Amino acid sequence: MLVDRRTEAESLDRLLDDVRAGESRALVLRGAAGIGKTELLGYLRDRAGGCQIVPAAGVEAETGFAFAGLHQVCAPMLESLRRIPAPQRAALDIAFGLDSGTPPDSFLVGMAALSLFAETARERPLLCLIDDAQWLDRASAQVLGFAARRLQAESVALVFAVRDGDDTVEAPELAGLAELPVRGLPEADARTLLALAHPGPVDAGVLDRIIAESQGNPLALVELPRGFTPAELAGGFGLLGSAPLPRRIEESFRRQIATLTPTARQLLLVAAAEPVGDPVLVWRALGQLGVDVDTDPAARLATERFVTFGARVTFRHPLLRSAVYRAAGSADRRRVQRALAQVTDPKTDPDRRAWHRAQAAVGEDEEVAAELVHCAARAQARGGPAAAAAFLERASDLTPDPARRAQRLLAAAEARYQAGLPEPSVRLLARAEAGPLDEVARAHANLLRARITFTVDRGAAAPGLLLQAAGQLQPLDAQLARETYLDAMQAGWFVGAGGSGPGLRELAAEALAVRSAQDPADGCDLLLTGLAVRYRDGYPAGVPLLREALDVLRAGPVGETGLRWLWFAATCALDAWQYPAADTITAAFVARARRTGTLTALPFALAQRIVVQVFTGELAAADALVHEFDAVRDSTGLDEPAYATQVLAAWRGAADTTTMLVAATTKQAEQRGEWLGVAAGGWALAVLHNSLGRPDEALAAALPAAESDADLGVVTWCSLVELIIAAARLGRLDLAGRALARLRAMTQAAGTDWALGLESHCQALVDTDAEPHFRAAVERLAGTPIRGELARTRLHYGEWLRRQNRRTDARRQLRAAYEMFGEMGMTAFAVRAARELGTTGETVRKRGDGNAADLTPQEAQIVRLVRAGLSNVEIATRLFISPRTVEWHLSKTFAKLGITSRRQLRR
Repeated sequence: MLVDRRTEAESLDRLLDDVRAGESRALVLRGAAGIGKTELLGYLRDRAGGCQIVPAAGVEAETGFAFAGLHQVCAPMLESLRRIPAPQRAALDIAFGLDSGTPPDSFLVGMAALSLFAETARERPLLCLIDDAQWLDRASAQVLGFAARRLQAESVALVFAVRDGDDTVEAPELAGLAELPVRGLPEADARTLLALAHPGPVDAGVLDRIIAESQGNPLALVELPRGFTPAELAGGFGLLGSAPLPRRIEESFRRQIATLTPTARQLLLVAAAEPVGDPVLVWRALGQLGVDVDTDPAARLATERFVTFGARVTFRHPLLRSAVYRAAGSADRRRVQRALAQVTDPKTDPDRRAWHRAQAAVGEDEEVAAELVHCAARAQARGGPAAAAAFLERASDLTPDPARRAQRLLAAAEARYQAGLPEPSVRLLARAEAGPLDEVARAHANLLRARITFTVDRGAAAPGLLLQAAGQLQPLDAQLARETYLDAMQAGWFVGAGGSGPGLRELAAEALAVRSAQDPADGCDLLLTGLAVRYRDGYPAGVPLLREALDVLRAGPVGETGLRWLWFAATCALDAWQYPAADTITAAFVARARRTGTLTALPFALAQRIVVQVFTGELAAADALVHEFDAVRDSTGLDEPAYATQVLAAWRGAADTTTMLVAATTKQAEQRGEWLGVAAGGWALAVLHNSLGRPDEALAAALPAAESDADLGVVTWCSLVELIIAAARLGRLDLAGRALARLRAMTQAAGTDWALGLESHCQALVDTDAEPHFRAAVERLAGTPIRGELARTRLHYGEWLRRQNRRTDARRQLRAAYEMFGEMGMTAFAVRAARELGTTGETVRKRGDGNAADLTPQEAQIVRLVRAGLSNVEIATRLFISPRTVEWHLSKTFAKLGITSRRQLRR
């Protein structure tokens, strides 16, 4: 029975009602060990009549096995596997080791899990109850957290129980999900539970002490008094030390275990050491140890109050498993692990066999260490770099040769970094560097440390560290050295004018000094050369080379280009106003980062793609990527600044959101010494204030980046544009003219319609004979997908025409601007255009009365994808939601638009 827990029970009842009504929910029960989370999961299970129940639990010993927890959850649903898309099915097969192939992207595995949940729930609502989620392996936690954030309308509930406390790990992958904190019982309920559990006489002072020290923890109330005699409870002799509560609970379990026979203790120890709860393996291991439980019936009977043997071996409480294992001596534990290794099939489960052998090893053992290295390779092949790191780290502990041990530690550090875990990577790297690394390994270690520094803190130290690593690599690995020079330039671009170390000009000169003697043939080499020339000799000198590099990259399989090259290619395409290249490359960058599961690169890819979609006015599509960007940040724990998110908010006209984001990112950037972050915040605020008709504030925001000597590419030229618009509105034509001259040097070198259209727009704002420039700007921008700037040009043109008393002509431009801003969701600009239209005498209707304007951003995006001819499954894959959620959104969209079919939607 549950004592109290009325509030928690009501919350869980509402969750069940929602799931039965066709909605989906994710919930994290969070509380200390023994606080009652498992009982609340049991309450859910007992109340979930008519639902499919899938129980699972994280196991501490399983944290090193990629997708072990996910396999627990998905195993009962595999009959539905044939109904999910083939690429997703293949990803799950590889993740679970059922097939071989390219390591699956964790996002694809997450989509596969989401689709599997949705298909399973078509029959009956699905309830997945996952206890001890803090012990899920990282790959499983990422996938389940990813799926939980995308549940919407599938009749699925994912409920996680997560233990808080100093002795447990955090579960960052579940951060941001709805939480139900589980706290201790009030004193009156605690006394009720204690009386129910221990009906005998208890000394009043002892009772008060138990109540106080248990802090309302139900497990403590039930278990702490066990193991003491009635006399001890009645008199209070020898009770309760001062250890923290979970340890006291564990000590209570140990006292109870100590009263068992040796056979019973051996049975419990084997059950505790076998991580997956396979009863067959437990009995085989006992046989291997020569333990015959049948000869000691009392042993089996005595263990029934601790462990249950059914389809799985389950302990009454996870702390009990821990208490059993820790109560045993180290020699006993090794003997049991050795027995489990001997009865585990090396063909069907080689990784667990190797892990048991490693736990059984005494001292160093190269044979076992080598076997663990093979396990790490298999984990990497399944897309589990965190699991690979665990195998490599344990292998290093068993490696007798110091040099080989350092190499394995370095490999483990690299795997941790690939898994998006920079802090553990740093600790492993320090251990590797303490060993005898050769010159090549030492250079690789320095490179990894520099990359970690850049990933965690893109501040002033990163360019110098990367430049130093590149210099060390130059005589050892020329290709890797050039890639590292590229990384150094990337870091220098972020630091901009804020660093005291090597600047972009110096970094560019170093990169050019080591370029290969042969004529660069591929796009990547051309890209680095063009980039270096640009920052050493100036923008006009570098643009032709960059344009050639982008053409070569677009002509080949862009999606196979290395991730660091794609980042620079996308950056250069935006800097040079090359829209087709920017569109192709940013799409390929996102796709490749997802496919390879490189979570350290995906936020960069998403940010660049968001900026491209903002320029083209696809704000709903950009908004969907922002949700993914936030999910990646939550999953990895990387504090990636929300620069693209704040630009999107600014173009939307969301003043509070933009201001809040800019304040946060600017503070972080100033602390790191990252000038790019400060400049990006100024750009976003300048767009916002210009949209709201606040030119003085827009000018103040744009001025630092626009007048800085640092060339930050797209951030610099966008800041120049915002400065010209604000300065012209304020009559500061001298200031606007200087900014225009700097902008023109870049736009003329770029020579694209996008660049020249922007130049003509800005020229119109400072020229007394404005109309030819406005017309040229509209004509050029209308031939590009850059709809945001085209709409703004029409707005400014219409304002100028109104001031010339040409109201009819003004209405034509203002009406077009208003319609475009409304369609794109640029609210503040649309309000400004409507106000201007009103002054010309035209009555402005609200757009989409009761129709498209009422669609949510995700509904609008689904409409666009349906119009493009995508199926529900294809849309679900694109948007990281389930096909059932697509169906749900479409039904709501049809109702809002007053239509009944996809054909009508396409019209």
